[in-house]
Amino acid sequence: MILRSSDPSPFGRKVKIVAKMLGIYDQLTVELSNTNDPADTLRQQNPLGKIPILILDDGRKIFDSRVICEYLDAQVDGVSLHPTASDARWEALTLQALGDGIIDASILQVYETRMRPEEKRHADWLSYQSDKVKRSLDQLKDSAPSLEGDLTIGHVAIACALGYLDLRFEGKWRDSYPTLVTWLDAFRARVPAFDATKFEG
Repeated sequence: MILRSSDPSPFGRKVKIVAKMLGIYDQLTVELSNTNDPADTLRQQNPLGKIPILILDDGRKIFDSRVICEYLDAQVDGVSLHPTASDARWEALTLQALGDGIIDASILQVYETRMRPEEKRHADWLSYQSDKVKRSLDQLKDSAPSLEGDLTIGHVAIACALGYLDLRFEGKWRDSYPTLVTWLDAFRARVPAFDATKFEG
């Protein structure tokens, strides 16, 4: 299987962590992609022009990260990051939606500052997105998912969101959310794949 991604992509990182946790990372060939390059074939592989994309051996393409992670999970017997019991499943998927939403709002802030000249940046838009992140972290600081039992896709998504805040926002969240720092340290200790997929850039 081929995974189209980029090294700093938090959604690509989520897929890589899941593959490592499931023990099937060695079945993936990671192929770097550039979403800003119109000549990159990813636009033919995913008309949205977004990564990650998983290309199966028979040529089928699967996207986005949520679908890829669930597909990989379904290939492995005996281990699952997507609970099947009703309450546990909805909790895990909702937590994943929260983590992915933090990433989405953060990426929009990065694009606004990276792709627009300073005089054209929209302060209200940036504030709107940063408020989403703050509200999410405020909620998580008192209700971070327990790391005592089985881990789920929700744990992975939250960890990737915090990792992306470290990468693109200099870890400024850490001073205001020490309980989440402790949570992430505990996740890192339990899931070596988190550090193994860290982008240094």
